[in-house]
Amino acid sequence: MSSKNLLHRRAVLQGTAAIGALSIFGGAFAQGAGRQIKVAAIYTVPVEQQWVSRIHKALNGARDRGEVSYKFSENVANNDYERVMRQYAEEGSDLVVGEIFGVERQARRVAAAYPKVAFLMGSSFGPSKPNLAVFDNFIQEPSYLTGMVAGKTTKSNLIGMVGGYAIPEVNRLMHAFMDGARSVNPNVKFLVTFINSWYDPPKAKEAAFAMIDKGADILYAERFGVSDAAKEKGVKVIGNVIDTSSQYPGTVLASALWHMEPTIERAVTAVKEGRFEAADYGQFSHMQYGGASLAVDEKLVPADVVRLVREKEKEITDGLFRVNVNDAEPKAG
Repeated sequence: MSSKNLLHRRAVLQGTAAIGALSIFGGAFAQGAGRQIKVAAIYTVPVEQQWVSRIHKALNGARDRGEVSYKFSENVANNDYERVMRQYAEEGSDLVVGEIFGVERQARRVAAAYPKVAFLMGSSFGPSKPNLAVFDNFIQEPSYLTGMVAGKTTKSNLIGMVGGYAIPEVNRLMHAFMDGARSVNPNVKFLVTFINSWYDPPKAKEAAFAMIDKGADILYAERFGVSDAAKEKGVKVIGNVIDTSSQYPGTVLASALWHMEPTIERAVTAVKEGRFEAADYGQFSHMQYGGASLAVDEKLVPADVVRLVREKEKEITDGLFRVNVNDAEPKAG
């Protein structure tokens, strides 16, 4: 991904208020609740990468259930994204899924050119009539809970955080984590580094080593590579998006998990029934819809901390506590 595009994309669609409007289709798509629909996905990184792996997993599940046929392209460069979108639309895809954070204008132009194709895209912006719906990994709720785990278990009161890019999708999760840690430990401090890449494990690992050298005894692993450094140095980590505790036994305290299945299931059903909307699917990543969850290694985390965190989790799912959403770049301190 181009960091320039990513870091400045909020300005790309400035002034286009119409993007946020919803459009309900009146039979624009082929209908038939029992039919198998054709789904294609476009990824700018390998399918092993955390964020993309969740989408890939959900679509593979729909394929295995016989609901969809599924094909995908990975490692698609931003300057090739528009061509691949058009290719899948021309091939007769019913639904195209992807992430357009660096190619907002181009993707929306393609979607408008194929009004009978449903597009479901990861984006910081709103849906676009008539056929482009959006989603995001709004997992700030379990991120807050993992912060509580970290705040209660750190001995040095210094936590290191390694992120990809300082964009809203990353920033809000980091802030939620920091808020959770501070809620149970007002003395905790943070080191923050962005590696300006979505997939560079060696670079993330080196950033983590530097934080450990400064005294961090818990690391927030927003990127691959951080857990490798933690394992080598004998410190703990907090996972993000996926659960890697089996790969790093004794290292991962807790993880904020993203589940794309609720979003994919709703989009696929809508396409099958001819009622796909240019809507915002972001809410289906919330805990109440099963789009996010908390994983805790109770062998590593003290029982009293687990109880405290589970109590807060219930407050969230009961609607009694709302995690703050802060998209600003997090700072050390």
